Formats: sequence, structure tokens, C-alpha cells
Amino acid sequence: MVDKVLTANRLTDGIAVWLDANGKWSTSLQEALVARHNEAVAALEAIGKKSYADNEVVDVAVVEVQETNGILWPLRLRERIRAQGPTMEYAPGYAPADPEFIAV
Repeated sequence: MVDKVLTANRLTDGIAVWLDANGKWSTSLQEALVARHNEAVAALEAIGKKSYADNEVVDVAVVEVQETNGILWPLRLRERIRAQGPTMEYAPGYAPADPEFIAV
């Protein structure tokens, strides 16, 4: 089974977030709680549904990741961009994504 994490966007500002081990939504993918078996994935899905119903987050999804040398790497390009930020200069305070991280 592929490792998975729960991601969403904050309702207040649309920023990408990941569920951490404390049950809080973090802006860092590297703090995400990793599900390594089916029961854990089911638990993440249930937490995501509740968070959505409670109007904490939107666009909730369980996404596949790979851990390499202690770093979580989303398998899909879309999720790598969401984890790192825009791929170009965007606005003050938003640095472009690391090209190595988003390379597929």
C-alpha cells in the first residue's frame, strides 16, 4: 500500500493544509500524519468529512505520498505544487516552489 496523507484548503483563506498527528491542520506537508494501512486511511477520510461538515476546510482529499530520506513527496504534481507554493513569482510573501521538489 502507498502511504497517504489528508489535505484540504482552509476555509478562511484557501491556503493548502495537511492534518498533523495532533489532529490540527498544518500548512506544512512535512508535519502531516502519514497513514500506512487501510484502517488509518479510513480514519483520515472520516476526519476529513467531519472537518468539512464543521466548515473548517474545503476540498478535502487523501493523497498519496512517498517518504524518501525523511522527506514526504506527493506522487502527483498538483500536490507537490500545493505543498510548495506557486511555480513562479506570484505576490509578496509567496516564494516560488523549489524546482527540484516539484520535478516529476
